[in-house]
Amino acid sequence: MLFVRHGQSEFNVHYGATGEDPGIEDPALTELGHAQIRHSAEALKGSAIDHIVSSPYRRALETAHILSDALSLEIRIDPLIREHKHFVCDIGRTRSVLRQDWPHLSFDHIDEQWWTDHHEQEHEVFARVDAFLDGNSAREDWDRVLCVSHWGFIRRLTGIPVPNGTVVKVQRDGAGEVVHTPDP
Repeated sequence: MLFVRHGQSEFNVHYGATGEDPGIEDPALTELGHAQIRHSAEALKGSAIDHIVSSPYRRALETAHILSDALSLEIRIDPLIREHKHFVCDIGRTRSVLRQDWPHLSFDHIDEQWWTDHHEQEHEVFARVDAFLDGNSAREDWDRVLCVSHWGFIRRLTGIPVPNGTVVKVQRDGAGEVVHTPDP
């Protein structure tokens, strides 16, 4: 399975410069974020990928759509691969709002509020990683799925802290290796 961290977001710019939470709920990608993902999409062309699985956060959905357009792939949603709730940017949009904003995607299988209200503890994120692996490790199409996720989930899954737009190949046991880092 391949995982890609979403492109640079408005949060990433401010936090990277100041180390402070800018208070932006569910931020969008920046122009650089779009360019990072276009670069990663080019690197993925020719890969045997059947579909994309995305976190429901805006930055992940925007990333998934760039990849979907470039690779002609369907997008499915899985809140298990969301970011750990740590900053204001990790407050998402409700299922009702997501349905309005992304009417061509199915959100019927997720809760109205799919993120936690509290600061997610390490053991809670590891439990989501375990649930994701338990629910997906037997997939016959494991090697043909591209997941759009976040720094915290990918780090807890693989142990690798990855920059925006980076593609990681993940084994069924959670071991991972970086296969592409964008340089737009």
